[in-house]
Amino acid sequence: MILNSIQLNLEQFSFNISLFKEEYLGVFLFIIIAVLLAVVIAGLSYTLSSQKPESEKLSSYECGFEPYEDTRNKFDIKFCLVAILFILFDIEVVFLLPWSITLSQLNLLGFWSMVDFLLELGIGFIYVWKLEALDW
Repeated sequence: MILNSIQLNLEQFSFNISLFKEEYLGVFLFIIIAVLLAVVIAGLSYTLSSQKPESEKLSSYECGFEPYEDTRNKFDIKFCLVAILFILFDIEVVFLLPWSITLSQLNLLGFWSMVDFLLELGIGFIYVWKLEALDW
């Protein structure tokens, strides 16, 4: 009696290989081809490229100018601040695309919520501009 119930439970959890082929074989082949292609491209780019660096190529590069100081000196924080502000405003502007696509399907709450968002975005931009955080 107990042996029959154990066999019945094992039959429920048996692995069906045809189900695996139907569902996951395409994904598995795609992953294998992607990995092989990445290895081939990386290997070919390494073997076919010339590995003869010149002194000009090995020198440090500083925004198009010749390096004039040691690279371990303090770095102006405005570069990082402008980059962070750019990413912040850029990501916020990305929210405009889905809103503009679904604008005809939105109710008044969705419309005015985005208007409020744009108003706050504009106020934040004016605030950053008045602080002269975007000036070099």
